Amino acid sequence: MTALVVAGLSAREMSRRWTALLLLISLPLWFYLVRRDLAGQSTRMLALGIGWAVSTLTLFVVNAARGVDPRLRLSGASVAGIIGGRLIAMTGAGTVLALGYFALAALDQDILHPWAAALMMLVTTLVAAPFGSLVGALLPRELEGALALLSVCAVQMLADPAGLVAKFMPFWAAREIGTYAIDGGPIDMVWRGLGHAALIWLLCTGITLAVFARRLRVARYPEP
Repeated sequence: MTALVVAGLSAREMSRRWTALLLLISLPLWFYLVRRDLAGQSTRMLALGIGWAVSTLTLFVVNAARGVDPRLRLSGASVAGIIGGRLIAMTGAGTVLALGYFALAALDQDILHPWAAALMMLVTTLVAAPFGSLVGALLPRELEGALALLSVCAVQMLADPAGLVAKFMPFWAAREIGTYAIDGGPIDMVWRGLGHAALIWLLCTGITLAVFARRLRVARYPEP
């Protein structure tokens, strides 16, 4: 119940910032258009753009809710309910965005395994929401958080996918599954991508819960 209430509050907060929302929705499109002539590059860049947009949107929502979270805790809401509700809202919005852009890519590009391309974009959204939530938990100011997301996405974009650095990046799974979707190869690439995404999701969600559990702990005084 708490999670649904927080999900509704998050969706309401998101809808109020419609200018930022429109800019973030259009962000993946620019990633896609700059490499539209290459099916592999354009599709993978599109996924990275979706990840950047969803994580940035989550960061803004987390920071905007800092004044509301203590009141939710005092009213009896659990930390897991607060974090879970926010992830439900952001993942749901990201899924709609990912499916819309997948339809664009599927119609415009010659994709060898379309189902894997759809999976790549959904996995990116599933990772982006807790990643943005974690950055928001660690960096309470929007400017610092936005710069951190920019740095991570830049490294993700420039790092060699086969190198060690790329494997430590949150959206490496999208590149691994995307390579299978566009160029083909062993199905193990998909499983490796899913395993990496699950690990990143658990890490980001777990650390976010730990940070908020400490920040929103309710003081208990001895009974008189």
